[in-house]
Amino acid sequence: MKESLGSKRNRYIKTMKFLMGASVFLTCALIVAIIGYVLIRGIPNITWEFLSTKPSYLSGTIGILPDILNTVYLVITTLVFVLPLGVGAAIYLTEYATNKKVVAVIEYAAETLSGIPSIIYGLVGMLLFCQFMSLKTSILAGALTLVIMNLPTIMRTTQESLKTVPQSYREGGFGLGAGRWRVIRTVVLPGCIDGIITGCILTVGRIVGESAALLFTAGFAHALNGFFEGVTSPGASLTVALYVYAKEQGEFEVAFAIAAILMVLTVTINLSATMVGKFFEKRRG
Repeated sequence: MKESLGSKRNRYIKTMKFLMGASVFLTCALIVAIIGYVLIRGIPNITWEFLSTKPSYLSGTIGILPDILNTVYLVITTLVFVLPLGVGAAIYLTEYATNKKVVAVIEYAAETLSGIPSIIYGLVGMLLFCQFMSLKTSILAGALTLVIMNLPTIMRTTQESLKTVPQSYREGGFGLGAGRWRVIRTVVLPGCIDGIITGCILTVGRIVGESAALLFTAGFAHALNGFFEGVTSPGASLTVALYVYAKEQGEFEVAFAIAAILMVLTVTINLSATMVGKFFEKRRG
């Protein structure tokens, strides 16, 4: 009886190991296949002229320089608003707020916001920023919409980073006579800066990869503008440009080239977040 139970257990363990190994292999194979297919189709279509010029319908040339700049404008404008709001809200909820029920309600609201589909953010942003606030279709309206989308991510990431700082550090600062804000500024924030920076980098990745919310708020324009003029004007990001070229114009070669660029950017951003986290961990250790 004991041997039969042992053999069944061994067979069960081997079966589970096989299933888990198959799951890992299938996941990795899908990722490699998607990345490889996009890069193989897209990289041959990437040229210096493609990256450094704007589209010209008279000459028939296609360039994505305006789309690259619009993406940069979106990232900068969004971070200018979302970082102070997200980090400040996290510091207040973690270090200052005393009513645990209110904190729980705010955290639940943040979790709910992070699960809402981005197309709904786009509709709300169009009604609120483009129409009600009279910003019209512009990169600024798209950036403000992305602020609402990414605020829960920044806030929750910063909260978790703040909670990793030992309470003894705070008590030591209070024991030396420092005020609460001085302790937060000189002790708590330097101790969790790695998590905050990692959250910011991942937020940049989400901004770069967002398209649905920008379709209704930022527009489809491929105009080449300076920063201040560009922020107040309509402009297509790289993801929106990919949609326009693939769906509206049928330029699949251009779409795959933009997809390859976005793929490389996404991988670079994720690797940067990992490297920054490891760097600050070694520095702190």
